[in-house]
This record gives sequence, C-alpha cells and structure tokens, in this order.
Amino acid sequence: MNDSGSRQLQLPIGGMTCASCVGRVEKALAKVPGVRAVRVNLANETAYLDTEASVSRDALVAAVIDAGYEVPAPAAATTVNLIIGGMTCASCVGRVEKALRGVAGVIEASVNLASETATVSLAADVDVSALLNAVQAAGYEASVKTTEPLASQARTADSDKTAREKRAVLIASLLSLPLVIPMIGDLFGQHWMLNGWLQLLLATPVQFWLGARFYRAGWKALKAKAGNMDLLVAIGTSAAFGLSLYHLLFVNHGPHTVLYFEAAAVVITLVLLGKYLEARAKRQTTDAIRALAALRPDTARVLRAGSEQTLAIAEVIIGDRVIVKPGERIPVDGVIADGASHVDESLITGESLPVAKAVGDRVTGGAINGEGLLQLTTTAVGTETVLARIIRMVETAQGAKAPIQRLVDKVSAVFVPVVIAIALLTFIAWWAYSGNVESAILNAVAVLVIACPCALGLATPAALMAGTGVAAKHGILIKDAEALEIAHRVQVVAFDKTGTLTLGKPQVVAIEAAATERKEILALAAALNQGSEHPLAKAMLAAAEVEFVSIPDASNIRALPGRGIAGQVGLLDLRLGSGRLMQELGVSVSALQSRALALAGQGYTCSWLATAGDKPRLLGLVAFGDTLKPESAPAITGLNARGIRTVLITGDNAGAGNAVGAKLGISEVLADVLPADKAAKVNALQQPPHTSVPMSAHARHVVAMVGDGINDAPALAAADVGIAMSTGTDVAMHTAGITLMRGNPLLVLDAIDISRRTYHKIQQNLFWAFIYNIVGIPLAAFGLLNPVIAGAAMAFSSVSVVSNALLLKRWRPAADRQQGGAS
Repeated sequence: MNDSGSRQLQLPIGGMTCASCVGRVEKALAKVPGVRAVRVNLANETAYLDTEASVSRDALVAAVIDAGYEVPAPAAATTVNLIIGGMTCASCVGRVEKALRGVAGVIEASVNLASETATVSLAADVDVSALLNAVQAAGYEASVKTTEPLASQARTADSDKTAREKRAVLIASLLSLPLVIPMIGDLFGQHWMLNGWLQLLLATPVQFWLGARFYRAGWKALKAKAGNMDLLVAIGTSAAFGLSLYHLLFVNHGPHTVLYFEAAAVVITLVLLGKYLEARAKRQTTDAIRALAALRPDTARVLRAGSEQTLAIAEVIIGDRVIVKPGERIPVDGVIADGASHVDESLITGESLPVAKAVGDRVTGGAINGEGLLQLTTTAVGTETVLARIIRMVETAQGAKAPIQRLVDKVSAVFVPVVIAIALLTFIAWWAYSGNVESAILNAVAVLVIACPCALGLATPAALMAGTGVAAKHGILIKDAEALEIAHRVQVVAFDKTGTLTLGKPQVVAIEAAATERKEILALAAALNQGSEHPLAKAMLAAAEVEFVSIPDASNIRALPGRGIAGQVGLLDLRLGSGRLMQELGVSVSALQSRALALAGQGYTCSWLATAGDKPRLLGLVAFGDTLKPESAPAITGLNARGIRTVLITGDNAGAGNAVGAKLGISEVLADVLPADKAAKVNALQQPPHTSVPMSAHARHVVAMVGDGINDAPALAAADVGIAMSTGTDVAMHTAGITLMRGNPLLVLDAIDISRRTYHKIQQNLFWAFIYNIVGIPLAAFGLLNPVIAGAAMAFSSVSVVSNALLLKRWRPAADRQQGGAS
C-alpha cells in the first residue's frame, strides 16, 4: 500500500507509434524527480505514474514534450463531426488533417476516406466556421454533420453522385471505344488507323471535360504545396495527350503517324470506372447504419386529451402514451403500460427470435411489434433513444482511425512527391538510354498512372467500416477502432459472474436459523431490502411473498459497499452480508459454518444475518442460487480452445466461485473481491506470470474484462478491452469499448472473432496496397507496362481493396450458429 505522500496519476500521451516510443516516454518520465514508477500503455496512449505528492503535472508534461511527444489537452474539449467532400486518396486525407490541425484550438483531427468524414477534437471556444474555412482553403468541401445519422444525410447526395459517376463513365466509354478499336485490330493482325484529327476530336472532351475534375483537384493540391492521385492522373494523361498533339501538328508523316490519344482517354475512362465501382462498394460498407436509420418510423400514434393523434416523431415527448398496433414498428423507447406481445428486435440486438414482452417490460424504438396491441409510456425520444445511440456509436467507430493506420499516414505524406520524382528519373533515364523521347514520356506516364495512393487510403477504413457494421448487425457494438484493433490480441478474458455468466435472477434456496425461527430470518432479511433493486434483495422479497411472510418496517437502512447492508428493525440493529462483514463485526459463525460450506460447495451464495452492537450475535443465513446462462459453457469452451485464458472475478465466496468455475471450465477463480478491488485484479492479470515488476506496454498481457454492473465499471476501464452487457447498467456500457446488445456470453467470443477477422482484412489490404505499388511502379519504370494497362490496374486496385473488406459481410457469429441458424 502506498504511503500518504504518494499519488497515482494518469497522463495522456500523443505521438507514440511503436514500442520504442513507449520506452522513450517511460525513460523520460522516470527521470523526473519524485517519479517512483511509470508504465506507458501504447494501446490507449496513457502513462500510469506513481509519484510523490510534490511532483507537478507541468513537470511531467515538459518531460514528455522534451522527449518529442505531446500531452493532449484534458477531456474538457468538445468533438465536432464534419462531412468532407472532394477527397480521392490517402494524400487528401493527410492534407485535410493538416489543415484542420492548423486551426488554433484544435487538439486532434482524424479523417476517414471511406466514410468521407472528419472527427475533430477542439477547445470549447473554437468557432466551427474556422474549421470549414480551413478545409475549403485546402481545396476541399466541408459541412457540419447534424444529429441525424450520416447515412440519412448522405443518402440522396450519394445517389446523385453515383448517378453522375455512372453517366460520366458511359460518355467516356462511348468516346474512347473508337480509339481502342485499332488496338484490338492490331491483336488480330489488322492494322486499322483512325484519322488523327478524329482521334483529337474524340479524346479532347474526355481529357478536358470529363477529366476536368483531375485538373481542378490537382491544381488545389499544388496550391497547397502537396500532391494527390488526381495530380498524378492529370500530369500523366496530359503528357500523353500533349505528345500526341505535338505529333499531329508538327510531326505529321501521314496516316501512319503514331499518336497516343487513346492512352490518355482510356486511362481517364478507366479511372472514372474505378471511381464509380469504388463508390458503389463504399456505400455497402455503410449498409449497417442505413439499415438502422431506416428502422425509425416518421410518426407515432399518441393518446392526448383522451383521443388518439398521429404526430411526427419530433413532437412526441417523454411520458406520452403511445399506441403500437400489431405488425407496426415501435416508434419510441418506452415501457409497456398495457398489453402483451412478441417483439422482433433482430436489427437492434441481433436476436433472431421474437422476444415476449408484457406490462412493465422495456421496448426499443425500431423493433417490430408482433401480434398484440401495445400501449407504451415513452421514456426516450430523439437522439437519446437506444437506436440513436447505437447509430452514433457505430458511426464513431467507423469514422475513427485505427493505430495501424499511422504507417499509412506516414507513407501517404510523401507518396506523391516520391512518385513524381521516380517518373522524372524514368523519363531522364529512358531518354538518355534510348534517345527516344516518346518511349521516355510513355514510360514516365505509366509510372504516374500506376501509382495508387487510393488503395492505401482505403485499406484500413474500409475494413473497419465493414467489420463494425456487420458486428452491429449481430448485436456487437464497437465503440472505436482502437477497441476493435486491440481485441484481436486478447490473451486473457476476465468475467464477472452475476448477470454476466448467470441469468442475474437469483432465488432463495435455503434459510438456516441460528438463534430464532426460519421465517423470522426471512422476514428480517426482507425488511432490510425493501425498496432495493439489487438481485439478491428481489430474491428475498419474492421468497417472503411466496411463503406469506409479513415484512416489518425497517429504518436507517444503508449500504455497506462490497460487504452488505445495515438497518434497524424494531429494537434490533441488524447487519446482512458477507462473511467478511461478520469478521469485521466480530460475529462467530461457527454454529452454521459447516452448513454454509456445504451450500457454497454447491455453488450457492450465502448472506449472514446478525445483530450489531456491544454483543453482536449470529441470527442465521440465507443462501441464494443463480442459474447459469446456457451459452456460458460454450463461450468458455470456445475461448479456451483458442488459447485464451479465462478468469472469474467475483465478490462471492471461494466455494461458490469455484463451483461455478468448475461447471464452466474456468480454472482460475478470484473470489471475495470487493468492487473497488476488481480493477487491481485486472491490472494484476495484465502482468506476465511470476513477474511483480510493472512491464512496458508491449510485454504485458492483453486483458478483456466482461461485466454488466456499476461495480464493474472500474475494471472495465482498467482492462485493455472492456466488454459490457447491454442487459446491465448504462455506466458499464459507457465505460466499455465494446457493448453486447444481448446478454449472451457467446458474443464475447464473437467480438474477438470479428476483431481478428477485421484485423486480418486490414493486413491483407495493406499488404496488397503496398505490394501493388512496390511491384507496379518498377515495372512501369522499366518500360514493361503500357499506360493503358497501368491505368486499368490503378483503377481497380482501390476497388479490390474495398471488395476484399466487404467479404466481412458474410461473417456469422457463433451465438447465431449455436441457436441452430443456417451458416
């Protein structure tokens, strides 16, 4: 235990990219006088310090900055989401991010090419118009994303854009086709040649009308002293077009003059085709959000002043009585006030079967009512509904940037200048080697056209959007890209017991009296728990009702965190709680010790009832049993089969914890753990075995914590990945990085599985994006690629990356397969 002169601090660290960075930051912080221990976590970019009380935060911040890193401003900042238009590749992403970060007061900016959005963290006094102006000055379009889901805002715009892209491709193809026919004839030994002036007539509108977008975007990039894919296409096709025009005007040797109008026109046509296909594929990555947004009805039937009125959703207020007829979508979040039915929540929770609902049950807006007529009392509307929060969470995850993207950002920052330099060297080398300026120009054009920063820019976000989207469809909400990326490396999964692995609805299974009657024990225990929402309290009250026990009034009731409850019943000052509480009171439990051990050995939880005061005495005990969820055992088996260590962390006694562990196949059980100590247990699990010295981030075990209650929140925050059951509390869900919309432990296995699959897709995409450029650029430089072939390869590289990511949509969770669904 630390002495009173020490304190623990957490410091956010910015700019780290690898394990070496972790070591440098740790070394810099360790040198600050008064720092006793330091551990830096690369995954969550946080330094955990044990320091003397006299150490100032400013000294720590200065040390981090001197080491070449930064300490982001405290979380008093606000977040603004922007829709960005005009981006075409990874270089554009870098330019927009640089422009946004250059605005005074901006703490961080992250741009997603696939979703065409930007997430900006800024000080509260920053004018949003400054952000829009900065983006526009960089040569792009920007608008503020409203509270409506991005998918809803962009649906019409996307449709119009797709239609324009398709129209441009059709026109370009019709104009380019006559230029390509002679090339096809050459393959069959037929030497056809179009008149040069006719070639010019066909190629000019493709180059300067349909291809105008490349000149505009390329010019904006040049003004910003940067480069992008559009600049490469504009330079390359202009070179081919210009060489052809020069030949036509000044080197015209008759009908057999070699011209390259077809190369310029076909390259632009292929790039336009690639953009059209890419846009169609990118739209599919947001299908999950579109499906969720489409769930919300526009109107609701509301009972007001004794009559039924049809109102717009925006006019419904909390407390309104809403009528939902059979087969209709539920328009608001609410509690059933009258009626019973089955409700289909599949698109919200991933649960394939309708769920029975009756008076008092909660229902979620967007679900489909079954056979019954329901009356609901509205509990949430607008942006505070479960559906709206789900959409926001998915959009946030899809718009975030994964840590692995940092490598791509570094490459894209220098990609275009390097490619232009290679193209220039190719031109010079070929001219010097062959003396043929035409072949030198064509090979340089091939270099410019084959280079594709698009694939690099789309590799990570496309996979993230597809992965988080399909996960949300099946009831797994991933809060951010970092949680998704870390989850695939999980080595240890720690579970809370009650409500996580069990149904969370315990029942009284035994009542043992030591100093009074059995029913008296139940009456006193129930009296202390009147009005409590704790599952054990509900179990005692239910047992008292079943046994027709009269419950006396209690006063001065107060909770004893992690130990039990205290209160006054008549003249008795009572305590009800754990064995630890009895030890603190000095109460001997020997009279019932053997019975308690037997009950604990069967997996039951025992609460002791005793009087307090000068002469405390044991009155009796109440034993509770909670049914294990049927999916718990398969979930643990699946995790163990994948080499993931499973641990049970519970506040129950060792007997009850070990009994549950034995039933489920969990070999490591940490019992009698107070809520405040759960986070410490998680920290201990992060240390490799037989090591008491804190390890650096790259040497630690990656731990996931699964829980559902308020008392699990600190442990969820301490874990590398917090996984919360939505059947639990909002506090747990806000703390966790992943939320499971059903209380099904198999979804833990599924969350790790979709993380692994998504990460593998990211790796595949990045591999092919890098290899494509590493192989293609040298081939073009050595004269082994025709510009037309290079253009086709470039156009389809980004399409292949997005298409590969979309294969994630075929993923099915084990939770569904367990229910017998078709694979």
